[in-house]
Amino acid sequence: MRFDAGGFDVAVIGAGHAGIEAGLAAARLGCKTAVFTINMDAVGNCPCNPSIGGTAKGHLVREIDALGGEMGKAADECFLQMRMLNRGKGPAVHSLRAQIDRRAYSTRMKHTLELQEGLELHQAEITELDRNADGTWLLTTRLEAQYTAKAVILATGTYLGGKIYVGDVSYESGPDGMFPSKYLPDSLERLGMSIRRFKTGTPARVLKSSINFEGLEEQCGDEPVVPFSYDTDKPTENKVKCYISWTNETTKQIILDNIHRSPMYSGKIEGIGPRYCPSLEDKIVRFADKKRHQLFIEPCGMDTEEMYLQGMSSSLPEDVQIKFYHSIKGLENCIVMRPAYAIEYFCADPIQMYSTLEFREFPGLYGAGQFNGSSGYEEAAAQGLVAGINAALKIQGKEPMILDRASSYTGTLIDDLVTKGCNDPYRMMTSRSEYRLILRQDNADTRLTPIGRRIGLINDERWAKFNKKQELMKAELERIRKTVISPSEALNKILRENNTSEVNTGIRLVELLKRPELDYDKLSPIDTSRPDIDPNIFEQTETEIKYEGYIKRQLIIIDQVRRLEQKKLPKDTDYSAIDGLRLEAREKLNKVRPENIGQASRISGVSPADISVLVIYLAALRNKTEEKNDNGDT
Repeated sequence: MRFDAGGFDVAVIGAGHAGIEAGLAAARLGCKTAVFTINMDAVGNCPCNPSIGGTAKGHLVREIDALGGEMGKAADECFLQMRMLNRGKGPAVHSLRAQIDRRAYSTRMKHTLELQEGLELHQAEITELDRNADGTWLLTTRLEAQYTAKAVILATGTYLGGKIYVGDVSYESGPDGMFPSKYLPDSLERLGMSIRRFKTGTPARVLKSSINFEGLEEQCGDEPVVPFSYDTDKPTENKVKCYISWTNETTKQIILDNIHRSPMYSGKIEGIGPRYCPSLEDKIVRFADKKRHQLFIEPCGMDTEEMYLQGMSSSLPEDVQIKFYHSIKGLENCIVMRPAYAIEYFCADPIQMYSTLEFREFPGLYGAGQFNGSSGYEEAAAQGLVAGINAALKIQGKEPMILDRASSYTGTLIDDLVTKGCNDPYRMMTSRSEYRLILRQDNADTRLTPIGRRIGLINDERWAKFNKKQELMKAELERIRKTVISPSEALNKILRENNTSEVNTGIRLVELLKRPELDYDKLSPIDTSRPDIDPNIFEQTETEIKYEGYIKRQLIIIDQVRRLEQKKLPKDTDYSAIDGLRLEAREKLNKVRPENIGQASRISGVSPADISVLVIYLAALRNKTEEKNDNGDT
């Protein structure tokens, strides 16, 4: 018998990376919040790779932290090894990655939810979601408890209609052998929501003692450790090493001989897989001329002997998996503790949502994470934070938080999803942003912490620390612009050693730092007035100086784009009735329902000529409104 179990301001369905950030944000902003999870032991689980960050993903973690989210702090507390990727490239693509203790991370996040004031964590499968007559939402659990909520955030990950595939074997399941969310998909379809099937996969785990590490390439962490969170003052040291191995022609042949047994190629899997993180058999087929593929052997935690094989996702039968693992150097006698698998699940078409991540047709209903068609823990957490913030702001009658593309990778991620949609699981990459030099991970706090403070997620201590850093950066910029280095043999020796022209007159320190061959470290012998401050301030200052011209050009473009973003399009616009728009543009505009001219310009199939028509349409609309006001019409 169904019974009334109480009411909340915000209800979050799912306690993965999206659900955690959504729940914490809503509760910290003063909303009575509930987070529902199918299994309490799966809160903050990392069912695929036990790591946080990576190329572009590290940017997202820094942005989450800058806004007042939790992922960066938890990663700093639970990391096993920390590395800055792409050090050999420009600062725009430097990305932090942490190998984490999977169980410690999950425990830490669960405890954070439990301790959060105004938040209740419940183990319950939500089976039905219905709209009440008063506009609130009714959530029904499998045990027939019924909760009401003013706003609901769907953060179901890969649980929604989850189905596991290993060769010919398939069965309903969530990740890691958990129960799937079996009934909720039907309820969402009854609401009228558009959902579809995607799929992803996870590699095998193997027993550490069965691996022969001799001859494998070691991958060590960076020293000193650079943390994710701006709150982390003294991160601990790296605790583990990771290792690199490679597939070979034998591996390739084993897979090709058994490719017909893969559910991907036999037609059993209907869901669309990730383009940029394919399974090993997919890589073998798609890149047939490639002789070998890299894999990383990484620990899952300090209190487990499980090792994760990054880059070896597969849905081939278990016997084939064991055979091809044994063909790889170091894994010749490995014992497979958990075989790799593919998982298929339901997700929503994100074009149905506003930039706040609220569904256009279902007020008070939000989506976040893999439910929105994205992949990755970091993408999920960023969306969860935005959804949680906006759900709370809407309930409180406040203006929403909308991050544009020029503000953040988080804004880019959401804009891509709600404007362009996705035909396969969306993965964040630095190449997706046209403003990479502006959106570096080192300046995430400069870009976003004022927003987090305004919303209410940045406390006084953090705000004072942020302002102190900004003051130090400003002072350092002034110092290097004013400091003149006199010509000397010591200076010219440095210039000769770094293959840059010598000087015979005084030169400002800022001009030396602009030279691509030089940096703070190389100039330290002659930079005697340098203050004793956080080294990260020097790194950020140097980047701002070296790329000053490029940054100024990007800022001009951003200003132009933001002017288009300010030209708001009425929500009830009937694009079919606007003369001059091409047929394709009318169809795309009616489907996406852009919020402004800037967003409309990014829709595939909407041409510059169509944008001109929209600008003229808005001007005419504005003139009509002004005429009505002048005539005293209401």
